[in-house]
Amino acid sequence: MTSQQKIRWGIIGPGTIARTFAEGIAHSERGSLVAIATRDASKPGLSEAFPGARVVEGYEALLAGADIDAVYIATPHTGHAEWAIKAIRAGKHVLIEKPMSLSAFDADVIFHEARKAGVFAGEAYMYRFHPQTLRIVELVRQGTIGDVRIIRSSFGFNMGSFRPEHRLFANDMAGGGILDVGGYPVSMVRLLAGAAEGKPFLDPVAVSGVGNLGASGVDEWASAVLKFDSGIIAEVSCSIMAQQDNTLRIIGSKGSIEVKDFWFASGRQGGVGLIDIINGEERRTIEVEEKRYLYSFEVDAVAEAVRAGQTEFASPGMSAADSLGNLRVLDQWRASIGLEYGVETAARRVTNVAGAPVQPGNTLPRRQLPGFAKPLAAAALGFEFFSNFASASLTLDAYYEAGGNVFDTAYIYAGGKTESIFGDWHSSRKVPRDDIVVIGKGAHSPLCYPDVIAKQLDRTLERLKTDYVDLYFMHRDNPDIPVGEFVDAMDAEARRGRIRGFFGGSNWTRERMDEAISYANANGKTAPAALSNNFSLAEMLDPIWDGCVAASDAEWKEWLNARQIPNFAWSSQGRGFFTDKAGRDKRDDAEIVRVWYSDRNFDRRDRAIQLAKDHGCSPIQIALAYVVCQPLPVIPLIGPRTVAELEDSLAALQIRLSDDEVRWLEG
Repeated sequence: MTSQQKIRWGIIGPGTIARTFAEGIAHSERGSLVAIATRDASKPGLSEAFPGARVVEGYEALLAGADIDAVYIATPHTGHAEWAIKAIRAGKHVLIEKPMSLSAFDADVIFHEARKAGVFAGEAYMYRFHPQTLRIVELVRQGTIGDVRIIRSSFGFNMGSFRPEHRLFANDMAGGGILDVGGYPVSMVRLLAGAAEGKPFLDPVAVSGVGNLGASGVDEWASAVLKFDSGIIAEVSCSIMAQQDNTLRIIGSKGSIEVKDFWFASGRQGGVGLIDIINGEERRTIEVEEKRYLYSFEVDAVAEAVRAGQTEFASPGMSAADSLGNLRVLDQWRASIGLEYGVETAARRVTNVAGAPVQPGNTLPRRQLPGFAKPLAAAALGFEFFSNFASASLTLDAYYEAGGNVFDTAYIYAGGKTESIFGDWHSSRKVPRDDIVVIGKGAHSPLCYPDVIAKQLDRTLERLKTDYVDLYFMHRDNPDIPVGEFVDAMDAEARRGRIRGFFGGSNWTRERMDEAISYANANGKTAPAALSNNFSLAEMLDPIWDGCVAASDAEWKEWLNARQIPNFAWSSQGRGFFTDKAGRDKRDDAEIVRVWYSDRNFDRRDRAIQLAKDHGCSPIQIALAYVVCQPLPVIPLIGPRTVAELEDSLAALQIRLSDDEVRWLEG
């Protein structure tokens, strides 16, 4: 767009905040309101509330409008992610009313979708662009009050009485104070903590929250303490049932700054904002006069970003990293007080993040393993890093919709939470059990004994909501126990039909596997037929965890090839060794240094970097392609923490390395 062109806006959701934003558009320099979408076009007063805009019946109809450049998402919180993604996929720029989504995980998907589509996505914290906010930041950076030590900020009001019909008290609509207004004080203290360090923002290293959950299970008042690695302590609070003074206080070594109602700056329609600087008994006031409407600043900031070809805000707006950091604090705050919304549970979150039914895809390559009936996706999905169903379901949905069908679980992961999440996922999505391959693992040390297997498998199947697993691994080996006892225990489960494919050992040596196979063959038992050991282009120098076994060297490859025993390889991408984080001069990650740092591994990493340039991909994708392109039956286990990471890994499965390239990578 040219500097003269205005952004043509559409608004989804005709509530109070939409009317306020429309007022901002009307008084902006670079925006014009074209349409307002509603699900009830007969509702009186819409034309008067949004003068000059056509009223559109249905949100989809607005997204189909060719005369709409950008969409402001003003639905209740629970609809933010869904409609933002739908708008992005329709080719529209989006500004999403805070909170951008219910969690940082959902917001990360929004930003990922925007980057793929090449459109702008931002979170609407209007105060960020106001001259008063910029002046506060300037005062902190100038050291006006010395070194910043404590920041206090609140946003709280009193609804008067419990009103179950109101969205703020509705758990299923993500009501309460933290998501509705808590993001303001959190965003401000992160902004100021960053300003004190000469940065756009700073994320806390610790968050501790408390709160009162009311009759409907939402937070009616809550507080949190944030600790920054700079030493700054921030105290934030929010409420919907307690009137607070809503004054920002920045306390430094030489004085303090106080600002009343900082998020409204000099007023919604302009006015004079006051910044008080206090040094002992002395108080001076800086007046910030601004005639422009408060919400017009963010309208023009979006236009500026779009004109520059940006897919996110630049400072002082909240960039993608800034919005995600802010939501992570809100996530931790909610977790501290045990606040989960009904819409985040498996019973209610039965569609994907874009609101569509979850359907199996067919884009991933599959391979047929020796002796196993089902074709398997070329990589299995692990998801033990996620704290709840809502966050894990994002990658589970995306993997399945891409054609993935192999899921890695274990009895010990997150104390069983991973198994329970998967059980909720496949049952809530009504995934046919025969369409997926479930990996279970048990008998992890210190409970690495044969008689534990059946007991743990009982609980595993209950959590997984199924009556069998397709693959089962002893999670560790116990060489003090005769191997035949383990074979007998797993053979018994196979005969009961609770293990219907392979069983084998995770982190087992070649010698123990050979011994187990010989015992099974000699005694008419089912022989172990699979492994789950480390396998990677970067050879593991020291076990990541006690009892771990790597199968990446020449002897292991020869053994695996001769026996054609499938290896479900963990840490197949070297746990980040092939990313920039693992550079020769970046030794701040003790695990990476201990486990992977060697001249041989760095030589392989250098070759991966060179080959990545030839293939037009990243070195870490080459590392995964190396595993997939082995002549051995290897299925890597991947553990992406975001949908973007998942898609990056899945793209690597399409890379075909020649035998010569595989040998060249090895050196």
